[in-house]
Amino acid sequence: MHTVLDTTDVRGLAEFYRELFGWSYRPGDEPPAEGAVDEADWLVLVDDNGQRQLAFQQVDTLPRSTWPSHDVPMQLHIDYAVPTLDDLHHHRRRAESLGAELLLDRTADEGEPLYVLADPAGHPFCLLVGHP
Repeated sequence: MHTVLDTTDVRGLAEFYRELFGWSYRPGDEPPAEGAVDEADWLVLVDDNGQRQLAFQQVDTLPRSTWPSHDVPMQLHIDYAVPTLDDLHHHRRRAESLGAELLLDRTADEGEPLYVLADPAGHPFCLLVGHP
């Protein structure tokens, strides 16, 4: 159905991925009106066809991954493919402008150039040039 990410800031992490991928909230999960309290503890993002893509679940604490150190392992990561190397660089900059942190730059690898980034909650994810 979808992948669920734990987070201590449901709305903040949902907004990061909504902006990064241009997705929308599932009907009923939209942000509350200005000035209203946001009590969301579970949110779902959908693509243009209404298909669920990612969900976010509120937790009280979440130790941030220390990858590449294994003190606190990745536990999960998601790979996102882009068509070209130029797109790869563009989406890295976009992700960082939205609050992502670069963990690894492997763009010199001609066989599979990629970036490993952490979202604002610390979940690692990869941006890579996809192969048909």
